[in-house]
Amino acid sequence: MIAKFGAYFITASNFVLTDAAESIVNVFASSFAFFSIYLASQPRDANHPYGHGKVEYFSVFIEGILIGIAGVIIVVKSIYGIFYPTAIHDLVTGALIIGVTGVINGILGYYMINKGKSLPSITIEADGRHLITDMVTSTGLVVGLLLIHFTGILILDSILSILVGLFIIYTCYKLVRRSVAGLMDEADFKVVADVVSVLNANRKEEWIDIHNFRAQKYGNELHIDCHLTLPNYFDLNRVHEEVSLVDKMINKEVTTTEFFIHADPCLPDCCHYCSMPNCPIRSEPKTEHIEWTMEKVIRNKKHFE
Repeated sequence: MIAKFGAYFITASNFVLTDAAESIVNVFASSFAFFSIYLASQPRDANHPYGHGKVEYFSVFIEGILIGIAGVIIVVKSIYGIFYPTAIHDLVTGALIIGVTGVINGILGYYMINKGKSLPSITIEADGRHLITDMVTSTGLVVGLLLIHFTGILILDSILSILVGLFIIYTCYKLVRRSVAGLMDEADFKVVADVVSVLNANRKEEWIDIHNFRAQKYGNELHIDCHLTLPNYFDLNRVHEEVSLVDKMINKEVTTTEFFIHADPCLPDCCHYCSMPNCPIRSEPKTEHIEWTMEKVIRNKKHFE
């Protein structure tokens, strides 16, 4: 941030100011992100039985809003600069400074995105994407400053600044959209699709159907609920064994999750798609194979309903 404001005072360029202003957002957003990660890492308590992970979505929301404010200010300042231009100078020096900061932000941004995905932490990943956005704008900034230097078209300073400002506002929209989705418990269809794929590939004859499937994220913790239909003559030990198999399989092959599985007894209407061999209570032979799909498993009803 200090380097970018130094470049602005050297060049007096609105284009450079756009990057410097966004760096202020980086500092404030990262400070709030630091606190939210600390809070999200705290263990569950009586008031927060699912942990404190939701604060990460709030952190991303704050970061997105701050980025949006910076983008709006940049656009307004740049439009003003079109009608009331100021003299700009030392553009090559400014481009060099911005270029160095862009490389640093790019390296740090890619590291944080990978770290955010591996933990997983939406806050760290979002902060990394913010830095990648900063790298992209810095790259455009360097090209723009050199273009202005060699062409002498000074109005490009404000025009390019407006374009960068609009790009920053679009980044704001994506971050806010993602944070609101998390706060509103929007379904994570990718996780659901991955889980359903693994279940289909490892499906046992005893697992008659799976329904009422729901996945929710609380920061870096994933919670999954579903209903598993099993033969109604299984005793409690056998039911527990089958439920545990599903739980361990998903945790091993898809993602670490807290899996709540409600066991349902089968009904006579399940017989036509049940693969259970030598069933002592079968009322009709199997006549249909029902593939588990996302549309089927998320419904709160057995497959015959």
